[in-house]
Order: sequence, then C-alpha cells, then structure tokens
Amino acid sequence: MSVLVCFHAHPDDEVFTTGGVMRQAADAGHRVVVVTATDGALGEAPDGILTDGESLAERRRRELEESTSLLGAQRVVLLHYADSGMAGTPENENPAAFCNVDVEEAAARLAAILVEESADVVTIYDPNGGYGHPDHVQVHHVGIRAAELAGVPHVYEAAVSRDHIRRLMAANPEWSENAQPPDLDTFGLPDSEITTVVDVTSAMDAKRAAMHAHATQIGDFGPFLQMPEDQLRAAFGQEWFRRRGAPAGLAESSLPL
Repeated sequence: MSVLVCFHAHPDDEVFTTGGVMRQAADAGHRVVVVTATDGALGEAPDGILTDGESLAERRRRELEESTSLLGAQRVVLLHYADSGMAGTPENENPAAFCNVDVEEAAARLAAILVEESADVVTIYDPNGGYGHPDHVQVHHVGIRAAELAGVPHVYEAAVSRDHIRRLMAANPEWSENAQPPDLDTFGLPDSEITTVVDVTSAMDAKRAAMHAHATQIGDFGPFLQMPEDQLRAAFGQEWFRRRGAPAGLAESSLPL
C-alpha cells in the first residue's frame, strides 16, 4: 500500500484537480490523505443557504468531509489558516492570511503530516496556482519545502492543460458566450510542460457527486453539474500533472502508487 497526500488551498479544490486520482488510488487499496490549508471563509455562498448561526467556514468544512469521503480519502487535515481571498483584494493584506504566513513554519506543519503518514506521493499546484490565486501559489511554495523536509520521493504539480481547454472552447463556442473564459496565456500549463496525464473517467460518478457535496460553492460547480455526461467526461475525464525533477521527455499515465 502506498500513501497519496493531496495538499490543497480551500475546501472544494480537491474535486477538480485530484479528485479522480484520489478515488482511483483508494479503489486500488492505497491510503489517501487530504490536507487543506485554509478555512475557505471568503468564498461566495448563495443567499439563504447557511442556517442561523452557521458560518461559511463551518459549512465548508462539513462539505469537505463529505466530498473527500466520496473521493476515497481516509483522513482529512485542516491547517486552519485564514483565507487570503482572490488576488488583488484587500484580504490579501491580512498578516494572518495563508498567502502571508512564513513558508518555513507552514512547511514544517505539513512535513510533520507527511512524515507521520510516510507519504510516497504528494500533490501540490503549479507555480501560478492554476490561475493565480494567492493561496494556491502559497500551496506550491509550502508543498515543495514540506516535501524536502519530509523526504517525500515523488512531488506532482496538479495543473489544468491550457491546450486542452483551448480545444474544448473551440469545440464548444457557447462556453465562451455563457461564461468569462480564463486567461489561457497564464492558466494552467501547456501540454509541453505536462509529464503525467491520468485517465480518470472511471471516477466520474464520484467526481460529480463530490461537486454536489459542495453546495455552498454552486457558483463554481453549477455550470458543470448540468453538463451532459459526454461533455463532463471531455472536460474532467483527465487530470494533469507535472512531476518535479522529471527527466526530459517523461510521459506518464499514472502516479507512482
């Protein structure tokens, strides 16, 4: 049995980038651990969804627990750092925000979990955090340092293929009409930098169920929940990674579990 630790910034981040490999690893008998850096308190939730006296952070924690259970995680650890908010917002200036915490301090906390779990593989984000979110970028830095401290042999940067998104948008022009597309010059990584493409179509039912579990984040997941099955598989049936320290030309179809 190998141990996969997936390090994310916010509750719900696990679904898009690593949900499929988590479910497949668990189904293959491996141990899956999710570590979430922040409480996600600055996310946007639909009006009226919270009960009286319930905070968004409390609800998102419960949603995370349900989602990760569906995706096969045996353990969930929250580091309870403050959400930094989107790039350029006033919350970025909060000294307690995750984007501003000391990397060595945060890495030591994560490294302790990696050592305790005897992690074989840890996933983080690419250097731009996918789309530039300050907390995602900090996950990249903290995750790299923690893996060094803990001696984790395999570190993978989860990233969306920007070339894949371009192909999907070209094939489905209505997506650009109905939503603001990302800046594909900076979003994710190009195919030329991706080392590992995992077919996770066998985990699509679990990924869709995990999306439903994050009811407060329906603004993020809503459009995808209405997709026909073939479009959902086209959009999310693969997960992409860049293996740190990989030899030139490496092309993998799975993580080393």
